[in-house]
Amino acid sequence: MIIKNEFNQIIGSELHDLFPKESPQKVRMNGVYCILEPLDIAKHSTLLFDSLLMDNDGSSWTYLPYGPFTSCAEFQDWLNLTLSESDTLLYAILDSKNQAPIGISGYLRINPEHGVIEVGHLHFSKLLQKTPAATEAMSLMMHYAFETLNYRRYEWKCNSLNQASKDAALRLGFTYEGTFRQSNVYKNRNRNTSWFSILDHEWPSLKKKLKQWLDPNNFDKQGNQKISLRDI
Repeated sequence: MIIKNEFNQIIGSELHDLFPKESPQKVRMNGVYCILEPLDIAKHSTLLFDSLLMDNDGSSWTYLPYGPFTSCAEFQDWLNLTLSESDTLLYAILDSKNQAPIGISGYLRINPEHGVIEVGHLHFSKLLQKTPAATEAMSLMMHYAFETLNYRRYEWKCNSLNQASKDAALRLGFTYEGTFRQSNVYKNRNRNTSWFSILDHEWPSLKKKLKQWLDPNNFDKQGNQKISLRDI
């Protein structure tokens, strides 16, 4: 539907929801395979650092602007600095079976005024990578952003050379929007940044697909998926 103003100019549709939206709170998100808990340095950092080091040759840090960290103290310094940012909230991803920290995720560039939020600072240990818990963690964060906070746009950004991250975004239902060339510098190198997003009206359909894939009946006794999320 084309909407025009009194000057016969095409304009966007009017929003009737209340703005600004609320900022995300330090809430615990419970899933079947994982739990997201607001990151507490005293509680999570040592075990989290150990899990990220497990079978890690350092390649998981290549496209991140920070790391690798050579000690837990150095890792804790980065956590303190990041948690001090007003528009960032980090979560420890816990294994629901034993409550062990096995990954990090976060909200960043939180913009309540426009209802826009980004998911980032993702770092999954070998215990989390390519598991239902990894997908569920992302689903829980989407659910909270869209259904509790009622945000209108959910973003994913990554180094354009990071093919694994781009593939993950597409698998999770994000739409590729374009690449910002030489958007910033990381580790004394140029970085082109690929942008992806999910919009509020796209969430209900995506939610059903994620729920279908995460259903325990979609996995055999060895934990292998029967139907891929891409196929769904």
